[in-house]
Amino acid sequence: MPIDAPLVLIGVGDSAAYRKDTLGSIAARHPVIAVDRAVPAWARPYLTRIIRADLTDTAAVTAAVGRYAIDHPVGGVLTYMEHHVQTAAVLAQQLGLPGSSPQSMAACRDKAVSRRLMAEHQVPSARSMQASTPESAAAFADLMGYPVIVKPRSMAGSAGVIRADSAAAVREAFDEAGRASVMGLHHYGPASVLVEEHLDGPEISVETAVLGPDRVRILAVTRKLPAPAGTTQEYGHLVDARDPLLSDPGLIQVIEGAVAAHGITLGVLCIEVKLTPDAGPRIVEVNGRLGGDLLPLLVKRALGIELPQIAADLATNVVPRLRPVLQRAAAIEFAYPNTSGMLHRLSVRPGREQLTGLERMVLTHTPGARVSAPPHATLTDRLAHWVVLGSGADECRTRLAQAADLLEVHISQHAYTPACTT
Repeated sequence: MPIDAPLVLIGVGDSAAYRKDTLGSIAARHPVIAVDRAVPAWARPYLTRIIRADLTDTAAVTAAVGRYAIDHPVGGVLTYMEHHVQTAAVLAQQLGLPGSSPQSMAACRDKAVSRRLMAEHQVPSARSMQASTPESAAAFADLMGYPVIVKPRSMAGSAGVIRADSAAAVREAFDEAGRASVMGLHHYGPASVLVEEHLDGPEISVETAVLGPDRVRILAVTRKLPAPAGTTQEYGHLVDARDPLLSDPGLIQVIEGAVAAHGITLGVLCIEVKLTPDAGPRIVEVNGRLGGDLLPLLVKRALGIELPQIAADLATNVVPRLRPVLQRAAAIEFAYPNTSGMLHRLSVRPGREQLTGLERMVLTHTPGARVSAPPHATLTDRLAHWVVLGSGADECRTRLAQAADLLEVHISQHAYTPACTT
């Protein structure tokens, strides 16, 4: 049921495949006023108004919305895009609307500041050093011990995140991390390189609602599908409504500590965590926004919880619906090129309609595109994704593999069928 509290949304995004479900969920509950330089056709039916502004210019955004707000009601401010979390916080503060502080969102965008805050608050994380040259990066790595992770200071989507096992590899990774960008994020946030301790163990993301100061609620746990050796890209995610980590005291303590360290007082977050075998849960990073990669859709399909609506409700001072109403599992898998080159053919074999539990299978590239294979791939090189539902995690893994067998790819005269990444 829609609520008469107009919500200003900073940034719509270009990709219907990854953004349409989230925007549609928000628009089903709140009138949405989009602020963006340009809005794609797929998004317009969900919007009540568009305010044109250059999103790389926070002052221009706040001025444009401020002029609108003089004569029109605004119930809240939200973004689901990594680029704009700080701008949304600045605008909410200027309009006197609910939200976390700009400083807390700036800390989420700046991995160097984030690591420092967690160290100061004794939140389990990774040792991290900021490097200004390839030589200093290698020296830091020698001090930490190998392997290490070299990453950009303010990117997302695993862009430029590289494992390095030697000083020579660190120097090479430093240059690559310094050049890395995805989705235009190089226009936002500080540009430098970090060398970090490599954390062993499986990685999860924790979809977390912050309902107010010191009021933290874990809503879902997302298990990341294993990736091939040598790449840090995301290959898929799985959400199980019965995941025992939902009530794990150690994980809850670490999540609460990370939220407090960043000073976050309101919103829905995607917090990435490594489950290390010796030291337990350790924070990888705190994202001051909804998770990407269709994580809100998986949570909706597995638990019946609408993360985008919760985020919008919190932003407009409406009591959100947090209670799960489903008890099942949902998963997504991504196909990457197995070789770099020209994409000649991308298709799905007959049989998709017969696969039980296949919610969708989406091709995200077209023939003629140049694509890069891991470890140099970014999320923009993904060829396809598919979402499956099941009674539990094992059933989802089986159905992911069945869907993967339907995909046919021909790149630079080399055909392949993706292997199961479960």
